[in-house]
This record gives sequence, C-alpha cells and structure tokens, in this order.
Amino acid sequence: MSSVDKRNALRAGAVTATVTLMMLLSSPAMAYSRDDGDDPGSGLTVAQTLGLYVLLPIVAFVVIAGLAGLPYGSKDKKK
Repeated sequence: MSSVDKRNALRAGAVTATVTLMMLLSSPAMAYSRDDGDDPGSGLTVAQTLGLYVLLPIVAFVVIAGLAGLPYGSKDKKK
C-alpha cells in the first residue's frame, strides 16, 4: 500500500469510528418512553403541515430573493 492509500484508509476509519460513536451516544436520547412524563401533544393537520413545510419555505425564498434583487433593480432604472 502506498502512503496515500494508508492515509485514506486511516481517514475513512476515523470517520467511521466517529460516526459510530456519535450514533451510540445519541441513541438513548432518541428513545421514547411514555413513563418519563413527556407528552408529545396532538399532531399537525394536513393544512398546517403543508403551510409549515411547503408554503413557509417558498415565501421565505421569495422574500429573500426580492430583498437580494433590490439593489440590482435600481441600476436598470437609471439607463
């Protein structure tokens, strides 16, 4: 094996070990138990879900794009 291959293998091993360690450490946090007093509440309706995950990002994109384009729009009016 060349030194580049060894370095890449070491890097891949380090990344794999780090990801595995993070997954093992976070798994108890993802566990769900009714006994801990956590009450998730009621779920979202279809309209609320579409508004939150579809319409809100589109509106945010349009507002940001509009604000970003304001300086360029004023230059075209001078000509």
